[in-house]
Amino acid sequence: MSVSESVEVTGHLMDSGILSRILDDIREYDGDYVIDQFDVGHEASDTSRAAITVSAEDDESLQRLLMRLQTKGVNQVDPGEASVSVADLDGVFPDGFYSTTNLATRVRIGGKWLTVDNPEMDCGLVVDGERVYTLPMSDVKVGMQVVTGASGIKVTVPVVERGGDSFGFMESDVSSEKPQAVLVRQVADGMREAKAAGKKVLWVGGPGVVHTGAAPAMVAMVDAGFVDVLFAGNALATHDIESSLYGTSLGVDLAHGRGVEHGHEHHIRALNTIRKQGSIKAAVDNGVLTGGIMHALVKHEKRFVLVGSVRDDGPLPDVHTDVIVGQRAMRAELTDVGFCLMVATMLHSVATGNILPASIPLVCVDINPATVTKLADRGSSQAKGIVTDVGLFLEQLAHELVPAYRR
Repeated sequence: MSVSESVEVTGHLMDSGILSRILDDIREYDGDYVIDQFDVGHEASDTSRAAITVSAEDDESLQRLLMRLQTKGVNQVDPGEASVSVADLDGVFPDGFYSTTNLATRVRIGGKWLTVDNPEMDCGLVVDGERVYTLPMSDVKVGMQVVTGASGIKVTVPVVERGGDSFGFMESDVSSEKPQAVLVRQVADGMREAKAAGKKVLWVGGPGVVHTGAAPAMVAMVDAGFVDVLFAGNALATHDIESSLYGTSLGVDLAHGRGVEHGHEHHIRALNTIRKQGSIKAAVDNGVLTGGIMHALVKHEKRFVLVGSVRDDGPLPDVHTDVIVGQRAMRAELTDVGFCLMVATMLHSVATGNILPASIPLVCVDINPATVTKLADRGSSQAKGIVTDVGLFLEQLAHELVPAYRR
């Protein structure tokens, strides 16, 4: 005996390989399938549509399979009504809760299709009157109405324009051999488009931005209005401040590329200087910190969220040491973000990718190919990657966005 459901998916199913991955997922979840209908687009710009009957050994297995398939934009042909259960423990979803994707989502409650606020992957869906929103597990409270099962839910995959000149660059998810000048120009175009639409540009950065000597380029882009929000850890901010105060990064003279006497002390002395001031902003206001990325962000009243880790020295007084509090602070800064650029950080890139809606263009730049592929592997289907030296990339990007920039 088995249970089954009719599902459908529309998109560039052939050239993207998405149909193959859908069928692999069905088998991986011990399900089975029959392709009932497959309409293949005739032109390269045409979408295709597949209607599939999927089956599993019991309803629980089928519901989990349907949720998995929705991460790839697969919807039930007749989704019906959503089921809701009440949370009976703080921080715990009811059994069988719907595990969300980062795709635009609608839920059918009482015959009405309600658009889900703030789509985010790996959360639950909470119903509050005629509002439905995603909520991380840690924030669940007793009595909340939580959607269970996959019924009554539809997701929509962002439309990728093919062959256009706007940001939708790179046919492949990761680029390492394409002309870098072209990639830089396309990233710059994406940032300009976001700003022209009144949206914010979110940066996610690691200490490599400072180590590679690219901090002046990033400062130029902050000054020019192309950095609205920064997510980072203790390291980027600390090394940037060390560079401003001592001219070194982890004791290495950035102008000459060699260690300096007593340079190993510089980062901890930089930390102590800022902690004495009470905050990065206070250090800027008091004239103690007069240059660098963090100075530029404070000067232009731009937002930043620093979330620490167990290996941090100090840390800076602005760093969130409770990661749950840090996650909440990051989520609070996502309103009106229209473009995200991630540079030289795997930890914060994956963390940010987990909370970003799939509708926000996302580019990850790193010298390590594993960093730029991990995002897509973790579910950030919109992520594009550029494998290159971050320092050289940011220098070129600054020249593209700020023509007057001179190192």
